[in-house]
Amino acid sequence: MEEVTGEPLYRDRVCGIDIGKAQMAATIRVPSDRDPSRRAAETRMFGTTKREVLALADWLRCWQVPAVVMEATGDYWKPIFYRLEAEGLECVLADPKQVRNLPGRPKRDPSDSAWLAACFERGTVTSCFVATPEFRIIREHTRYRRDLTEDRTREKNRAEKLLESAAVKLSSVLTDLHGVTGRDIMDQLIAGQRDPKALAQLARARARRKIGELEQALEGAEFLTPELAALLRVMLERIDRINEEIARLSQVIERLLAPYEEQLQQAESMPGWGRRAAQDAIAETGVDMSRFPTPGHLASWAGRTPLEHQSGKRAGPARRKHGNRYLGAITGETAVAAGKTDTREGARHRRLARRRGKAKACVATGNTQMRVYHALLSRPGSRYQDLGPDYYERQRDTARQVSHHVGKLASLGYEVTLCKRPEPDETGPSQPA
Repeated sequence: MEEVTGEPLYRDRVCGIDIGKAQMAATIRVPSDRDPSRRAAETRMFGTTKREVLALADWLRCWQVPAVVMEATGDYWKPIFYRLEAEGLECVLADPKQVRNLPGRPKRDPSDSAWLAACFERGTVTSCFVATPEFRIIREHTRYRRDLTEDRTREKNRAEKLLESAAVKLSSVLTDLHGVTGRDIMDQLIAGQRDPKALAQLARARARRKIGELEQALEGAEFLTPELAALLRVMLERIDRINEEIARLSQVIERLLAPYEEQLQQAESMPGWGRRAAQDAIAETGVDMSRFPTPGHLASWAGRTPLEHQSGKRAGPARRKHGNRYLGAITGETAVAAGKTDTREGARHRRLARRRGKAKACVATGNTQMRVYHALLSRPGSRYQDLGPDYYERQRDTARQVSHHVGKLASLGYEVTLCKRPEPDETGPSQPA
């Protein structure tokens, strides 16, 4: 083995792995037999099959290497990480931004693995969050359900574009094109009905107040040729199939998350959060909040924190941090929903939207929601306690009264020192401002 000099170490025996689709390079760094102050390094190439990964584990045990670091490369790291973890090795997943190679160094798999090992032994690698085996299964289901929901949305948009190209202005009148009324009208259009009055009479409930508008929107239905109607049928059938798959997935997710009903209820108690948002969030984070040292760590991991670029007097563009995209999508939806509620969180969201814009308001509200989510799951049995939509008005009024009385006393020659009386502990978590 080649001997190399080093610096003070954080770990004595380490292994760095650069993973590809079909093969990986593994470099171990251990103390030198001839000189303990020096390091010995060796690099070997392995495949990514089960047999090759087990051979890598045996090689590491021969050298008494207890810890392995690997870079998060797509999904290729998962089978390696899970297999080595099952073999009893300590596995650390590194963020590619943290271990990016220095400019000018050769970009090859062996040298990348050696660089990972060198960074790891000096303690410069922070482990990324990796879900526990149980929640890995749950998050695969929730992520696939979200992907199917996005596919359904794209298919609905395609159906709307097809009707627009055929001069059928149905979406201009109906709030939900794929509701009961819209679906009945599209089924009749596929069946060959082109009479605007007959189609408009299919309206139900509140849509019956728009029969006149529906007749005008359907006057161009003659441009919907049989070929386009057949294509519309294909789109609607695919939407129905996706709906069935989502329903089956939801049943499986309910069964998998049944042991965590208490945590689901805690998450659902927050403004703007429903059953599906709670399920998706718990599948991503798990229920053990000790994995995130502080609520701010969780908010940062979710990508709900501002990312500043400042040098001297120049301030770069204010952007948000890129985090877990699934948790970011959840908080994006719940922030908008919370902004429509008559709660303290809703009032804050609307205030921020007026001052800073809707995009920044969503990030700020999502940050607050992640902090409250962390506090709730860290305190079993607690529920969200709203401070009321007039919370900020009450705070402002209190500040004005304090300022008024302090000024009066100062005018009489008194020096005032304010000290707030401690409040009794509440059952619910405190809410960040």
